[in-house]
Amino acid sequence: MEFEFIRNTLMGEYYVKSSMGHEVVGRWLQEEVGKNIEILTQVEQLISNARTCPQREHILEGTEISLCIEGDEVCITENTLGLASDQILDSEFELYESESSARCGIEDFCDLIEQWRAFLTTK
Repeated sequence: MEFEFIRNTLMGEYYVKSSMGHEVVGRWLQEEVGKNIEILTQVEQLISNARTCPQREHILEGTEISLCIEGDEVCITENTLGLASDQILDSEFELYESESSARCGIEDFCDLIEQWRAFLTTK
């Protein structure tokens, strides 16, 4: 996973550009976490819980995009995907799904969270 963090100092906004296949991770970080350090702390606690009890699913449901950690794998998925999960997916929807769901290892995800926290707290 490759990410670039961008700060618009005039508007006080933060943006995330991500590598192809991980766009939803960047959107989750930008839209669900944003500048909210409390949510970052919740995510870090979720990671800690997942490491303590890897056989359980650890979920942080967001408004539009949710995070799920199970074992050493992290999945970030748009909440709307759950509505179509029982349907047979046609080829057009498969492309949409690939931009709406992403998986990564927990170590890579931890690095991302640490980098985002450092980015937010650096002036």
